[in-house]
Amino acid sequence: MRLNLHLLRVFHHVIEEGSFSAAARRMHISQPAVSKAVAELEKQVDLVLLERSPGKGGRGLRATEAGASLNAHARAIFSLERAAVHELERRSGLRQGELVVGASTTVASYWLPPCLHTYATRWPDIALKVVVANTQSIVEDLFACNIDLGLVEGPVQMEGVASHPWREERLVIVAPPGTVPAKGASGALRVTPQWLASQRWLVRETGSGTRDVTFDLLARQGVAPANRIEIGSNEGIARAVAAGLGVAMLPYALVADLLALKRVIELHADGLSGFTRTLYRLERVDRPPSPPVRAFLDILAASA
Repeated sequence: MRLNLHLLRVFHHVIEEGSFSAAARRMHISQPAVSKAVAELEKQVDLVLLERSPGKGGRGLRATEAGASLNAHARAIFSLERAAVHELERRSGLRQGELVVGASTTVASYWLPPCLHTYATRWPDIALKVVVANTQSIVEDLFACNIDLGLVEGPVQMEGVASHPWREERLVIVAPPGTVPAKGASGALRVTPQWLASQRWLVRETGSGTRDVTFDLLARQGVAPANRIEIGSNEGIARAVAAGLGVAMLPYALVADLLALKRVIELHADGLSGFTRTLYRLERVDRPPSPPVRAFLDILAASA
């Protein structure tokens, strides 16, 4: 069986846009042409790829299991096509070089700026762009070739994506002032793991590397917080801790100023100190780094 890539592209746009009419507008062709292309593709593969509901514009479209599987392959095919076009454009001199870095929020705020400054100083003609999102979104952007490389807060297990350790980051457990029962003999703010488990924890959303690392490190010590509030940024969590909402595990670099101002306090407990996590660099295994990416990799290596 040989797939017709034009038909596959039309089908992919229908899935991505959610309707025949939206796909037609995106491809600058008629809606009947889109419908015909999808029908021809289904005939070619001898499978139903879309379940259609009555209604103008193809409302109610839903991919069948076979259709979803085929679209996953289509997404990979067309993302590689975009990568090839970008590489050829660089080599043919159609535009100046570009570097698009995806970074999770803490990395983008605290570790990435010095590297960007060094890069922009050395190569001022390279256009720089930073995409900031949680770890899962960065992985998806990398897989779709929307970014050149990613910097995230935890290892990633995904076929086609290589995960390389970049640097270590210190983590601390912080709480609002006045919430700790007592100080230890040394003056340290010490609590028991049981006390920590009973507190309200402020955590990131599903897909965040900080969330995954927090739960993993706490679980190793038998701490499983049941009372949780999700907040969509580490900075928001830090401010919420300072406001008295609960406790959290956060990067030290993020809360250093709040600790110095005594807006939050650092907690210690037996077996619950000295937390660190590894920050990772992500690349697609099937996409050789372009010259702008190789130059940035050298700066990352020097900064670790």
